[in-house]
Amino acid sequence: MSDTTEGSPTYSRTPRTTPTRYKDRATWEQEAIHAILDSAYICHLGFIADGAPVVLPTIYARVGSRLYVHGSTGSRPMRGASGEQGMPVCVTVTQVDALVLTKSAFNHSVNFRSVVAHGTAYQVTDPEELDVALAALVDHAVPGRSAEVRPANPKELAATAVLRLELDEVSAKTREDAADDDPEDVDLPHWSGLIPVTTVHGAPEPHPGTAVPLPAHLRRYPR
Repeated sequence: MSDTTEGSPTYSRTPRTTPTRYKDRATWEQEAIHAILDSAYICHLGFIADGAPVVLPTIYARVGSRLYVHGSTGSRPMRGASGEQGMPVCVTVTQVDALVLTKSAFNHSVNFRSVVAHGTAYQVTDPEELDVALAALVDHAVPGRSAEVRPANPKELAATAVLRLELDEVSAKTREDAADDDPEDVDLPHWSGLIPVTTVHGAPEPHPGTAVPLPAHLRRYPR
């Protein structure tokens, strides 16, 4: 479910998406949440298997207010989400923007952007939706890539599974503060400040067996 706050569409707040600490860092605005999801490559998928919590890293893609999470047909989350009841999950995405170094060990921190989504995931079984999901997973990392490669064949499709999670119960949380020292620490003879963290994409490196020139969608990379 979604609401509109001051003209900006937002996801509905729930007890699970309302942080108990630093509530001022949280947002339910769809635009902010989508931007964080679109900027990362890896999510962590949490679920219960055999009575114990499991968290797996995997790739994902957003299509509107829906997340598609990649997996294999034999994996535990895909087996758990294959029925009509689906599988309760928690999906998280985090981007680290800076290491925050202060004059006290206690106040060291990290500047970050994160999204946490709760809900029930279902395995995608409709062939048309599966085509959309698989193309989105490829294009999420490299826009335009799915149109430049061979589609999956029946054998590959039989080994591939995708989870669908509606972005309904979701929020984002960010920290973008300076390395502010406590007043009693300001005069201590220690360095304080930020170490920015960025992801750098190098120039594409062709495989020895690649004879074609660099395609346009890769010449435009990084995104």
